Amino acid sequence: MSLRPALLGAVGAAVLAAPAVAVAHPGHELPPSSDFQKVTLNDFPGEPIALAVLPDRRVLHTARSGEVRIHEPSTGRNVLAARIPVYLHDEEGVQGVAIDPDFARNKWVYLYYSPVLNTPVDDPVTPSVNEGDAPAEGTAADFAPFRGVMRLSRFKLSGNALRLNTEQKIIEVPTDRGMCCHVGGKIDFDRAGNLYLSTGDDTNPFFSSGFTPIDERADRNPVFDAQRTAGNTNDLRGKLLRIKVGRDGGYTVPRGNLFRPGTPKTRPEIYAMGLRNPFRFAVDPVTDVVYLADYSPDAQAADPVRGPAGQGRWMAIDKPANYGWPYCVAPDLPYVDHDFATGVPGAPFDCARPVNESPHNTGLRDLPPVEKAEIIYSYGASTAFPELGTGGIGPMGGPAYDYDARLRSPIKWPSSFDGLPLFGEWTRDYVKAFHLDRRHQVTRIDPVLPDIVFDNPMDLEFGPDGALYVLEYGDGYFSENPDAQLARIDYVRGNRTPIPKAGASPGGGQAPLTVRFSSAGTVDPDGDALRYAWDFDADGRVDSTAANPAYTYPANGTYRATLKVTDSTGRSASAEVILPVGTLAPQVTFVSPVAGQPFRFGQAVSYQVAVTDDAPVDCADVTVTYILGHDQHGHPLSTSSGCTGTITTFVDAGHAGADNLTAVFVASYTDTGNPAQTGTATVVLTPTG
Repeated sequence: MSLRPALLGAVGAAVLAAPAVAVAHPGHELPPSSDFQKVTLNDFPGEPIALAVLPDRRVLHTARSGEVRIHEPSTGRNVLAARIPVYLHDEEGVQGVAIDPDFARNKWVYLYYSPVLNTPVDDPVTPSVNEGDAPAEGTAADFAPFRGVMRLSRFKLSGNALRLNTEQKIIEVPTDRGMCCHVGGKIDFDRAGNLYLSTGDDTNPFFSSGFTPIDERADRNPVFDAQRTAGNTNDLRGKLLRIKVGRDGGYTVPRGNLFRPGTPKTRPEIYAMGLRNPFRFAVDPVTDVVYLADYSPDAQAADPVRGPAGQGRWMAIDKPANYGWPYCVAPDLPYVDHDFATGVPGAPFDCARPVNESPHNTGLRDLPPVEKAEIIYSYGASTAFPELGTGGIGPMGGPAYDYDARLRSPIKWPSSFDGLPLFGEWTRDYVKAFHLDRRHQVTRIDPVLPDIVFDNPMDLEFGPDGALYVLEYGDGYFSENPDAQLARIDYVRGNRTPIPKAGASPGGGQAPLTVRFSSAGTVDPDGDALRYAWDFDADGRVDSTAANPAYTYPANGTYRATLKVTDSTGRSASAEVILPVGTLAPQVTFVSPVAGQPFRFGQAVSYQVAVTDDAPVDCADVTVTYILGHDQHGHPLSTSSGCTGTITTFVDAGHAGADNLTAVFVASYTDTGNPAQTGTATVVLTPTG
């Protein structure tokens, strides 16, 4: 049996859940949270995006900025396996990661990422112009320099190193760069070895009043029209793709996709279409049903001349289908056609016979009928599914648990979760379990470990040990947040895992530097005797077994000192301390704007960044990103270079009055010291209307 998907935890240690009352149902009961334990694996994961658990329980996890890390349970280390060069204008970067179904033999690791290419970037010598932003209006020649791709490739993993020189390119998905949003991609496999890849609609949603973005004006950047992608049968975006990877890269198309190979104006790779931002999904390891969640547009309320309020969706995809975006949420929930040139509304779209008449459409005019998702929910309480609660809309499709009675594992999840697909809500900080009937309709929803923290759950996967691995994004915007982490959630059978704490004093300085390490605060929930193993330079070898040792670093560098603690039953956990030995980290501050400064959306806001460092500062290396913060998440809309500049805080009128909307500026500077270090600063502005 195959056990995949994963979940993530707390700061450098194991965290015990508070006692909870079990959720009881007639003939069925899930264990309480107190029967589980959350064990932190990496407290410093970068900006976490995706994870994959290896057969030996090492955990691959990616950061959007290009880092691929491996958690190594034998030592507790988190090793940098590779740094992928990526384009990072808005949401691009490293997205999905997965391992080959035959990984134990072939060692292939799959990554979906944005290669650098020759896309324009901002020139810091022109502070009033951002050359990295694509124009909103112009001609085809103006938009052409921003054409790019998202690339799915695979690489060989050798030990803890991902060998970039072994890259085999599999498929490229076109993108329109220089403007936000929706490029995320998840990767998974079915039992026949077919690869599934989800792709966003690559469309700017911020000038459509929170409704469907179908701007067809001739001089408008095509990025404002989702009909060119999600509604286009001849485009790979806004889709779930299904392919078979070739022996030397590339791919073939298996039978049974939405369009038969050779059908004019279609792409045979498409399994499901009409998706907006299918950021997370998982293939059921027993049935091959795809459990996929699709992100919602942002209208807070329905409008009779535009369409429904924002609706998140979860679907159990058991056959090829069209799920309607950008024309319909469901067969009975259409958007209204809208002329962006005149502002005149048209008729509601026909969900039984949707038609794509956009001038940007290169595919079929007549589209398949719209399939209904199993779950559809909005910001308020759902009549059909009140268990989903209220709040923002951030659906994450998670894995179904495949219980294996033969698996000898002290931490595997119990059989009560067998066959239940998990569902994460990124904005509501929870995980739920869906009960399905034979037609894959949701019959009941249970909370999953409600007393264990899921802080913006980013990715979930069950490991070969039957435990759930979790990657948590934490609260914040496009950086390594203080509460971001990789964790494992164990089902406890008797003994529990120790909870390590690691400290160091001083926390930095010039080499040679003597550091006093401390394990103060380390506890074992069962009172077991503990063994300590310190690895001061992350080379995989134990340097000290004392509880509170000292070590002198002879050379400058950034070190991840690891403390692994093991109890008398052999259960272990680790904690890390990041030690920059050498030059000091730069101090980055905003001179302007200041926190809470009022502004109006559409206003051009000038910024000035101050950087102090123990090495000369090069303002050309300062970046400032404008992020539209909305309902605990954000969309990076523009990035400028230089210590001074101006950023237009653009957003459409439909968003400008939305709840919990902010403008966030994030400044970053990496120096040239030994080791190079990065400083950041964040300022949040307050909209006045």
